[in-house]
Parts: sequence; C-alpha cells; structure tokens
Amino acid sequence: MLQSLAKKQGVEFKIATVSGDDLMPQRENLMSKGVKEMFSGKEFPGAVNSMNAYYGAGPIVKALEMGADIVVTGRCTDSALALAPLIHEFGWKADQFDQLAGGSLAGHLIECGCQCTGGNFTDWKLVPEFDNLGFPIAEVREDGSMLITKSPGTGGLLTVGTVGEQMLYEVGDPSAYTLPDVVADFSNVQMKQTDEGVEVWGAKGRQPTPTYKISATYLDGYKATCVVNFCGGDSAAKGKVMADAILKRTRRIFAKVGIPDFDKVHVQMLGAEESFGPKQAKFTRESVLWFAVQHKDKKALQIWAKEIAACGTGGTPGITAVVGGRPKPSPCLKLFSFLYPKSKVEATIELDDGSTQTYQAAEFESEVDSSQTEETEDNAQEKPWNFFYPARLIDLAFLRSGDKGDSCNIGVIARNPAFMPYIRQHLTEERVKQHFSHLMEDDGKVHRYEVPGLNALNFVLEGSLGGGGIASIRPDPLGKAYGQILGEMMIGKMPSKEDMK
Repeated sequence: MLQSLAKKQGVEFKIATVSGDDLMPQRENLMSKGVKEMFSGKEFPGAVNSMNAYYGAGPIVKALEMGADIVVTGRCTDSALALAPLIHEFGWKADQFDQLAGGSLAGHLIECGCQCTGGNFTDWKLVPEFDNLGFPIAEVREDGSMLITKSPGTGGLLTVGTVGEQMLYEVGDPSAYTLPDVVADFSNVQMKQTDEGVEVWGAKGRQPTPTYKISATYLDGYKATCVVNFCGGDSAAKGKVMADAILKRTRRIFAKVGIPDFDKVHVQMLGAEESFGPKQAKFTRESVLWFAVQHKDKKALQIWAKEIAACGTGGTPGITAVVGGRPKPSPCLKLFSFLYPKSKVEATIELDDGSTQTYQAAEFESEVDSSQTEETEDNAQEKPWNFFYPARLIDLAFLRSGDKGDSCNIGVIARNPAFMPYIRQHLTEERVKQHFSHLMEDDGKVHRYEVPGLNALNFVLEGSLGGGGIASIRPDPLGKAYGQILGEMMIGKMPSKEDMK
C-alpha cells in the first residue's frame, strides 16, 4: 500500500518490514514447556488467538542501517519508535545504558501524544484550546537529556506538571522500568520549566534482561453490556431494581434449560458516585445503568439481552432508550503474558528490493535483577510535623493513572516540594488499598515507590481493573479515572492542643 501511494505521488522510498515477533508457530512447543503467566502464575491456555514478542529498538535500527526510509514493524515497545532513530543518529552502543534510558524516556513521554501537552492533565481548566492540542516534540541530545516542546501555534499546555504526569503514566517501579533495550531508572529524573519548553534530564540505565515479554491472548467466553439512562427521583435505585429483576428472570430461565450461572456480573449506576466507594450520592435525579455480564456460552447472553426489553413497559418509571439497542455478545479476550529468552527469538528485516538481514538481541555476561522493590517509610527524607490541616490530595498534588494488564498505577506529584513530607506520611499503601477496596479483587496488593527527582510517589494497585483492558466488563477498564478518585481523598488532621504548643 505504501509503495502504491508513493508511486501515485511520484516519490520513491525504501521501505523495510520487521517480522518474527509472531510466536504462534511455536504454540505447541510452548504449551509443552509448562509456561506460566508472569503475574498470576496461571497455566498456559489450551488455545491462544495471538502471541507476540515485544521487540525493542534493535530491529528498527537494523532497518535504518540498511537504508530504509520507512520501517513497518510488528509488535514492539512504544518507546522503541523514538529510541531507534536516536541510536541510529548518535551511534549509541548496546552498553551505553544511560543514553538508552534517556532515549527510552523521550519515547515514553511522547508515545501518548497530547497526554504530554495537557491531555488528561489534573488542572484541566488551565489547558487552552482542547480542540487544537499541540503534539509533543522531544529534542534529544547525545547525552540523553532533552527539551520537550510542542508544535508552534497550537493549544494545550506544556509544564513540569503535564510532562511529569506522563513520565509516571503506566509505570510500575520507576527505578526499574524494564524494556527490551535497557532497564531504565526514572526515579531521579528532574524537570525544569524554560521559555522554550520543559528540560528533562537524569535518566539512568542498566543492562537489559535476557528475556522478551510475550503477550498472548485467548478466548474466555463472551461478554455484553447494557447502558441505559434513568431519570427522576431516586434514579439510581430505579436502575438497581431493574438490573436485579433482569438477573432474577434470566437465572430462572438458566435453571430451566440447564445453563450455568454468569461467570461475572457488574452493575453500576453512573452518576451515583459508586466509583468512589460506599460513600456515594444518596439522592440522584439522573443516573446511567452500566450492566455488564460475562458467560462461556453466547446463548446465555442472548437470553439475558432479551429480558432487558421488558423494562421499558414493565419496570420502574423514568427509563429511557437502551444505548445501541439490544446488547450483542462479543468475544471476551484475555491477556496472558510471559517471559521468553531473547536468544530464541530472531527478527527478520526485509527491504522492498528483496534484501534481508536478521537481528539478534545483544547478550551480556551476567544477568541483572530488575525485580521491583517496595519503598518503606524509612525512605522519608524529611520528618513532617505531627499534624497537617486536612486537604484534598488533588489540591496538593498532580495525579495521573493508567493500566498495566489487570493492575493500575497512580502517579502522585507534589505541587510544591514542601508538601511531600505530608503526602508521604499520610498516603500509605494501606490507606490507598482501603480507598480502592471496592475495586480490588482477589486481595490485590498495593505497592508504593519513591520518585525523589520529581517529589513524587507511584502506586501500583494489583488486581484492580476487573481483568483489565478488553477482558474487563467495567466502565473504566483502563483505570483512567483512578487518579481522580484518589485525588478526592482527604489527608492530614486537625492539630491537637499538644500539637499547638
């Protein structure tokens, strides 16, 4: 297609393709090896729909060395798309880990486009021209430091806050961000506002692990979602009554025809503040019912969908039209991630003139331990006062959240370094877990990591997304709102007479 478009425009490009990330041909072999899911420890699925290795920058660099103008690649890390041309331009070697970490950080900052220039920013009211947000530009130097700017004449906002939020987006342990080319340490990265943009420096790196992360997907039944608005007094209660009635009718039919119960059910009234836990709005005049179910049998979901129609004439008042009409079952695909030796995965790079080369990841003499290490209260650099007047966390910090499989991370960046001791003191793993207890499954753990360079903390909430991504039946499967939910937490306490002495 690219060749055809180039020909129509009267231009010539050398186009390269990268292949080899697809491991489906090795499916039977992997099933016999006893491969386990890297987070849950589950056994390898009996059938998988896809299975791809996350390549790093190496194959793209090889394509550029072959003279390619355009590189079409299979699965690779987002940051590799920026790191590869930087390696090619500066001639960085495989063991220049600090530079590789800096180049990876540049890719990480710009990989989600306008999320670096005001998109999803905590202080969204300060962001001008959402209709014309400028895309970020990373001007990277040979030492790995960079200036983040944006397209001239565009809207959006470029500050330490917007860039800092993006740095912590979808990151686990910031001191051990594991990529195919380098294990990057972002914990002491610093940022400074300038007239030109935001200066970023301080990324460190160490040698990469000997494995690629492999992402496989498998079919785990079907799911369907009903979304409908209710109006009038006690609208949330109306929706709950109807969801309960539909479930009871459907389950009676299941029992009659021998169909097992649903695998999962999620009922939530949007507008009743149920995302914030038990303390929700007591009276709502308009709410939206989010009613999702999962089942191994598609027929079961079709029976459930038919029962929804009866609510229009035989239900509570104030119901409106079902969004999209009768819900239709769709495949429920789940993610299965595992590690696989790089030595067993070879990339093939082919130019459009037919010439090919292969790429094998560099090997190092010794392995590194990139496991995540939890930070403890002993890491506090300053001792806060005994009291701190109660305040909403969002008034003290910027917050950004995102997903990693079934886990969600929340970056918390102090608006002022002076706030950090109080945030650190009050925002413990236990309090965050309690705040999100209504969303955690299977006794998921909460991990807290220090990011001193940004006066920040990063939290990882395991098992908090209902399966995450396309496997989840919740309205927020990617944890995009978790930062806002945490931001409403009140931290601090009123001073006692003893404190005031």
